Amino acid sequence: MILYSHGAGGHRSETTIVVQELASHGYVVVTVDHTYDGYSEFPDGRLTVPADELSFTPWDHAHDVQFVLDRIEDLAAGRNPDAGRRALPTGLGAALDLRRIGMFGWSKGATATALVMNQDRRVRAGLSFDGPMQSGPPPAGLDRPFMLMTAEFNRAAEPSVEQFWSQLRGWRLNVQADGALHGAYCDHQMLIPQLATIAGMSDEDLAAWVGTLDPGRAVRIQQAYPLAFFDLHLRHRRQRLLEGPSKAFPEVRSIP
Repeated sequence: MILYSHGAGGHRSETTIVVQELASHGYVVVTVDHTYDGYSEFPDGRLTVPADELSFTPWDHAHDVQFVLDRIEDLAAGRNPDAGRRALPTGLGAALDLRRIGMFGWSKGATATALVMNQDRRVRAGLSFDGPMQSGPPPAGLDRPFMLMTAEFNRAAEPSVEQFWSQLRGWRLNVQADGALHGAYCDHQMLIPQLATIAGMSDEDLAAWVGTLDPGRAVRIQQAYPLAFFDLHLRHRRQRLLEGPSKAFPEVRSIP
């Protein structure tokens, strides 16, 4: 099972490409809307949007995720945490394997992934999509697998990311796609070029949004690398993709 935490002012659907790929390989994927730091809808139809007057930190995202983890434990135990007491799908709890939980996030959600792992050993493996890691590094004892897919918040440009990396004590890997900007590992990389065509955006303006990473190649990267990471660390299946340069992905570099 895998959880997702979105970026600041985002929403739980911003990595649908990744989520669909993971789900198609048998993972239960739980995506979290962070109320008032994103766009969300409650079961009764109430809508919330980002609230500029409120301050939300990656710690708030982390606390939301831990709340969701507790509710997932309720489901696995046969309890019904639904606020409206509505009937749940038959067999839902049995589909949840609490021994193999992973988490990933983009930007602020990536930092939250590290914070959750600092505090909660239920999460066995963490993946960052260009997280700034500015809420403090993990303790030296963090020995669980963690992978960085960096772009703008890379270790050379952002000291907090380098500090985070240096204190990881378990399996670790840092990969980066040439030409990638901050949203390269999200749906944005595919959607914004389509919007640019409709809006008449110039090539220069489009490059400022998405860099030079080809959208089609970005989709393949989003499908391949997260799946390989979680298959390796949650299912213990060898992944040659993560062992060195890949002819299938010549634009992706491993940062030692």
